[in-house]
Amino acid sequence: MNDTVIKIDNVSRVHLLGVISHITLARDLQSWWARLRDREDPNLPIDVKLPRLSSDNRFLALDNVSFDVKQGEIVGIIGRNGAGKSTLLKILSRVTTPTKGEVKIKGRVASLLEVGTGFHPELTGRENVYLNGALLGMTKEEIRRKFDEIVAFSDVGNFIDTPVKRYSSGMYVRLAFAIAAHLEPEILVVDEVLAVGDAQFQKKCLGKMEEVGKEGRTVLFVSHNMPSLQSLCNKAIYLKDGKMFKEGNTSLVIGEYLSGNSNNDDDIVDVSLFTRSAGKGNVIKKAWIEDARGNVTRQLLMGDGIKVCFEFSYIDVINSPVFGFGFEDVNAQRIFSLNNYVIESSTIGKISSGIAECFVPKLPLQPGTYKLSLSIVQNQNEWIDFIERAISFTVSPGDVYNTGKLFDKTQGVIYVQGSVTIRNHA
Repeated sequence: MNDTVIKIDNVSRVHLLGVISHITLARDLQSWWARLRDREDPNLPIDVKLPRLSSDNRFLALDNVSFDVKQGEIVGIIGRNGAGKSTLLKILSRVTTPTKGEVKIKGRVASLLEVGTGFHPELTGRENVYLNGALLGMTKEEIRRKFDEIVAFSDVGNFIDTPVKRYSSGMYVRLAFAIAAHLEPEILVVDEVLAVGDAQFQKKCLGKMEEVGKEGRTVLFVSHNMPSLQSLCNKAIYLKDGKMFKEGNTSLVIGEYLSGNSNNDDDIVDVSLFTRSAGKGNVIKKAWIEDARGNVTRQLLMGDGIKVCFEFSYIDVINSPVFGFGFEDVNAQRIFSLNNYVIESSTIGKISSGIAECFVPKLPLQPGTYKLSLSIVQNQNEWIDFIERAISFTVSPGDVYNTGKLFDKTQGVIYVQGSVTIRNHA
């Protein structure tokens, strides 16, 4: 049985920059005729001028995007601003159409794309519940059965019979999400609008989306909140410059997104002129951090691999060198350190230049900002170079136990792999 409910096949969407769009067709025609004759647009505000439309005034919002979504999957869509995420959701919600490609959807789609989507401002909250339900193809009886649940979830209370134009943005979102989630669409599409709500409501929404997924329905969720995506989504899609950059395991895709998948010169730190705490001058020249995929980055995911590297050059040979890497918090408290003398069975004889690398396969640090101190010692007691807090990096929350739950920062400075067993004496 084919359980694919969304199939996106080579979808592209081109926007024309500078397209005329006024309230009435008559004004559109006036503006178009003026610009065609290279005259000033009579409908523009004073001192505002727009270039004439040309074949170059095109913006490719989506570029040959293809993927499938199966029934019951909760899919996170991530990417920087302008990557094409909202355009993709609008196409899936049938708000706009693709310029090229094909979209196949099996089932009813409920969308929450922006504050107040699908609401009529003059109607009350109650009337908008019935209106949205009707747009989803539901009968009045079906909506009536869900009505009390929607009102309770949205927490609009006594304002349900107030015109929604008087609602705050938070009330708008609460009611809109409650309608979209409770009217049992086969596919629920949610954009970043949940950021408008407070933390308690966001948590309630995430719980509801998880429940929707367990009921066999499908959720597409756009967010910049990586912890929420990782705890909620079965898989993730990373859009970059309108293109499908990566698809797959949520943790891996988020790691790729955080690293930017490109070596950034700003992340390679020139430490040659940094103040030294000890040693014989600027022997350590540059320092950088790589993630488990070899990307130079200072944005890491909790539980991801980390490689700390520094380049060194000395005018003389270094005898029996020890290369040290100290991991510290923002208060300069040492958390742990590694060096080749302690963890390597063999020692290095002599060296004058090269690159020292320290690899930790699973970063045990909690979310936060950390700093690295770098050092070179020869003959176990003579400082060649020592830079305190030479380079910093940040750690984002991660599902380190693969349970769909994020590790609570209140439970310690680091996390460890282990197990908990309960034996019943009864």
